[in-house]
Amino acid sequence: MLSRMIFQTVESSINNKMAVDVLYEDNHIIAVNKKPSQIVQGDKTGDVPLSELVKQFIKEKYDKPGEVFLGTVHRIDRPVSGIVLFAKTSKALSRLNELFREKTVQKTYWAVVKNKPAEPEGRLVHYLKKNEPTNKSKIVGKDIPGALHSELEYKLLFSSDNYHLLEIRPFTGRHHQIRVQLASMNCPIKGDLKYGFNRSNKDASIHLHARKTELIHPVSKEKLVIIAPPPDEVLWNEFGKRV
Repeated sequence: MLSRMIFQTVESSINNKMAVDVLYEDNHIIAVNKKPSQIVQGDKTGDVPLSELVKQFIKEKYDKPGEVFLGTVHRIDRPVSGIVLFAKTSKALSRLNELFREKTVQKTYWAVVKNKPAEPEGRLVHYLKKNEPTNKSKIVGKDIPGALHSELEYKLLFSSDNYHLLEIRPFTGRHHQIRVQLASMNCPIKGDLKYGFNRSNKDASIHLHARKTELIHPVSKEKLVIIAPPPDEVLWNEFGKRV
């Protein structure tokens, strides 16, 4: 394994036509900065998913004939912004899936929350169960059928008069995990009506951002650190200047 670290912190210009903000790209993978309104894969809404936009971006950029291969490695919720990784080759897809299964991909999130946590940093451990009809998860006892172990660390980065910026490192990837676990300590994420915030954001987003992804490149074996700037929005901009 090469020891050299490649820091990808490019504040890429957005391709306005295709609405794809590319943070990192090589022959095997592409990382994009998802907008809060975008879905990663197609769903019942029929809206064009980010995966199709990235395919079209690649097709036009490289003038590729025929169908473009693109493998979806993971997803983040529609109202959440930040890094989404895709595989451009079947080899990369297989190896990235293995990295995620082995939990060797480290993801870091930023969240703007309503209340200041009682402790400036800590670890939250719960068992969560998803309710399919409501598309919500809740904290349950570990012996409840379907309960899944969920664990994360948080750290307070900065506080303003009304809101607080947390950095979160999840160790598991459960449905709505960060949203549920932060709400459990009375720190609902701004705009997240589903988990206890008192009003929605105007654009239906929530203030949760997939800020950083660290992984070993599936082919070159170099270490990648990919960082995504948060959305260009008043509160995000305010906190971005402070940390």
